[in-house]
Amino acid sequence: MSKNIPVAKPEKEEGWLAGLVELVVVVIQALAIALVIRTLLFQPFNIPSGSMIPTLLVGDYVVVSKYAYGYSKYSIIFSPNLFSGRILGAEPKRGDVVVFKLPRDNDTDYIKRVIGLPGDRIQMIDGRLYINNVIVPREPIAPARVEGRDGRVGEVPTYKETLPGGVEHTIIEIEGDHGINDNTDLFVVPPGHFFMMGDNRDNSTDSRVPPSQNGVGYVPFENLVGRAERIFFSLDIKEGESALAIWRWPFEGRWSRIFKVAH
Repeated sequence: MSKNIPVAKPEKEEGWLAGLVELVVVVIQALAIALVIRTLLFQPFNIPSGSMIPTLLVGDYVVVSKYAYGYSKYSIIFSPNLFSGRILGAEPKRGDVVVFKLPRDNDTDYIKRVIGLPGDRIQMIDGRLYINNVIVPREPIAPARVEGRDGRVGEVPTYKETLPGGVEHTIIEIEGDHGINDNTDLFVVPPGHFFMMGDNRDNSTDSRVPPSQNGVGYVPFENLVGRAERIFFSLDIKEGESALAIWRWPFEGRWSRIFKVAH
């Protein structure tokens, strides 16, 4: 009577399977670590438009600190509706450059500067910013060279603006003090919300434009994703151009911008 005799698997096959299992485990661990870092610590963000010129340029890549303002559902990838409000919340300071979810769709990432805090009264009059009925001082500096609406590059009025609290930053006025949003109604920032503006004052759809006109409006605290910290990479590209053509990087990289502060 014959018996079935077990046949040992070749050592090569066992080694191959063990190596595959080990690789899968390493990949899963790496993805888990990356998810934790992205959720709790830092997130990369690229600048797709010129609304923050000259502080941030199209093609800049910045690191955003997720822990700066605590965590909301928008801190997590795909923004699952796990909880409301913020955990370990800390309000932004006036002058911070912030990435946030656009309130009208709670999905699109925007980046602007915090101009108004809850309860503030904000208004633009003849191109000048007023906060709580006091004009914000600005000082003319050397004009920046930027591309205008007609596609031509030229010098535009440039100012150093000093916000209440002492934060200094640079703004440009490509249409002088007569841009489309240089005269506004008086805005009173609601509790738990913030008023955002771009440094490229005449080319920024921000809190001066209500959601009903495809603008930003007031931004809820919950929608803040994090604070822009530093530029970690920069490419000299135009709006709509892809940065995936890596063979162009050596020639189009703005290497002098790497590690510059993003605010």
